[in-house]
Amino acid sequence: MASQQQVSGEAASRVLSQLRGKHVLITGTSGFLGKVVLEKLMRTVPDIGGICLLIRGNARYPNARERFLNEIATSSVFERRKLEDGEGFDSFLESKLTCVTGEVTEPLFGLPRDQYDQLSEKLDAVINCAASVNFREELDKALAINTLCLNNIASFAKSAGGLPVVQVSTCYVNGKNSGQVHEQVIRPVGAAIPKSQQGFYEVDELILLLQDKIADVRSRYSGRLLEKKLVELGIREANHYGWSDTYTFTKWLGEQLLMKALQGQSLTILRPSIIESALEEPAPGWIEGVKVADAIILAYARGKVSLFPGKRSGIIDVIPVDLVANSIILSLTEALAEPGRHRVYQCCSGSSNPIRLGQFIDYLMEEAKTNYAEYEHLFYRQPTKPFIAVNRRLFDTVISGARVPLSILDRALKMAGQPVELKLLKNIDTTRSLATIFGFYTAPDYVFHNEQLISLSQRLGKTDQALFPVDPRQINWPTYLRKIHLAGLNRYALSERKVYRLNTRKVRKAA
Repeated sequence: MASQQQVSGEAASRVLSQLRGKHVLITGTSGFLGKVVLEKLMRTVPDIGGICLLIRGNARYPNARERFLNEIATSSVFERRKLEDGEGFDSFLESKLTCVTGEVTEPLFGLPRDQYDQLSEKLDAVINCAASVNFREELDKALAINTLCLNNIASFAKSAGGLPVVQVSTCYVNGKNSGQVHEQVIRPVGAAIPKSQQGFYEVDELILLLQDKIADVRSRYSGRLLEKKLVELGIREANHYGWSDTYTFTKWLGEQLLMKALQGQSLTILRPSIIESALEEPAPGWIEGVKVADAIILAYARGKVSLFPGKRSGIIDVIPVDLVANSIILSLTEALAEPGRHRVYQCCSGSSNPIRLGQFIDYLMEEAKTNYAEYEHLFYRQPTKPFIAVNRRLFDTVISGARVPLSILDRALKMAGQPVELKLLKNIDTTRSLATIFGFYTAPDYVFHNEQLISLSQRLGKTDQALFPVDPRQINWPTYLRKIHLAGLNRYALSERKVYRLNTRKVRKAA
């Protein structure tokens, strides 16, 4: 990827020109993607008018600015910016970055009316990255953050005179549809949901029905059992309407709600596939936490999983986080330049640079076999077993067959006063738990397309293609998976990391 200096002698950047002087509200910057979007804007668009972050206070840091300085600004995502221009970083925080203590799930974002009105008057656009990405979230919580809060986003955009909204969704709103998935409204494959003449689906009655079912569960259960029942309700309803989990179901509902609420106004829905570590920016392999594929990789590296349900010939759609952040910024640029339209873009690799699950596994196994010692926080020892993907029916048969005698032995040992932990039984339960959560994503029978996103990038020109690349064809999968992603997991997600403490010029260690 080219730096701003590298392209300075070429044609002017349309992105930098369009965002000059603009003020943007961003939600969800405590999350993985939100941090990368913020970092890229701060580092690459220095002439932006200002960035406002809506941040929920927590028990430790009830004030948004305090939470930002202690939990977000200290992230290793900003290490490059601080090393290149530490004073510029501090200056940006002081002069152009505003933090508002608020809650996206609350009317008026939980703000007093006068503060809410003042906020809306000085903004030019909204990027909503806030989401619950827990695939098995309690239905009421998933509905609140992934669906209902978008009423508040829409109301804010309209109260401010029609602010463009960039909504981060997911390619997996596709649900259980199979085949070629294009950048358009997704048709539910389960129980019927009425479709409007404008093309979106009418979900108001469905949301009320879900809320009634949530209220019924709440009236009959409490405590941990209530949580369990709300998770089960979410999965059951998602399956009924054509989705594998509560996360993707509620994100799809949110898309429909926004398309209805913002008719005639600017709305861009940006759908990433499985977001993983950075290809190049802010640093190759930068990642925060353990993501979808990483949970399985980590379990294999620790010797807990060697068999998993999956389709080796299926395309597993992975996309580096920096390409997603760039896609959001391009979408923002277009929405500001050409307001009043609805657009859908998918940031994915499946149609243009596909990698099959079998290849994905083989690259990682080869690296584990030959270079495991380079990843001391990931591999404690050289893996001795292969990672095998089999069809779901065979997987269930093998796991159930192995678990029954082990569980009987486990109970017998406990009854005999020998509470010995059976490692194999524990590993089987880990495998089964991961398969329950992620099994749908490792047996794909769909291909996501990104032609419209690539077209947007091409329309903006070569300078912005260099500054804000989104094309997955630049990914060399063996290099990315073997040398960039595993190294990133080892360095950023699993080890202690050194970060800069804002305004003190000191370095501290953060777990």
